[in-house]
Amino acid sequence: MTYRERLRVPVTWWVAGLFFAVSFVTAVGFYAGPEIALLAGIVTTAGVAAALLWYGRVLIVVDESGVRVGDALLEWPYVGEVAAHDRAATQRRWGPEADHAAWLGLRGYVPGSVEVTVVDAADPHPYWLVSSRRPAELAAAIEAARPISPGPGGASGGARLPQ
Repeated sequence: MTYRERLRVPVTWWVAGLFFAVSFVTAVGFYAGPEIALLAGIVTTAGVAAALLWYGRVLIVVDESGVRVGDALLEWPYVGEVAAHDRAATQRRWGPEADHAAWLGLRGYVPGSVEVTVVDAADPHPYWLVSSRRPAELAAAIEAARPISPGPGGASGGARLPQ
């Protein structure tokens, strides 16, 4: 494995979830009594924690099989140009400059991203836009791990020469 990053939700989301659970339990406690409030607190806290863990489960991996984001895999023969984006560039590529057919692996709480051009003519996605807290490092890892160099209009099929 060349690169690994998990896009966990930030601590502020956990704090907001805690405040939601406390306010819900308080309201239930005033209405239904302390026993029901305790049960509601357990259920609400578990639900909020499960939702935050689920949303922050996205794992980005660069390895011998290609670029994997969650369950999606872009295999090496189809990896084209790679570009790291800061917050402003990510917002442009996610908003006004976005292609509606692009594959998005984005999390709004992560400011940077990496754009990977897809060089498979049969793939409906022209590029992947993937959130990353370390976009320059992810882009460099993709370039370093790439077994072949992209050619015009697709993969060249040749071996990548050492530098």
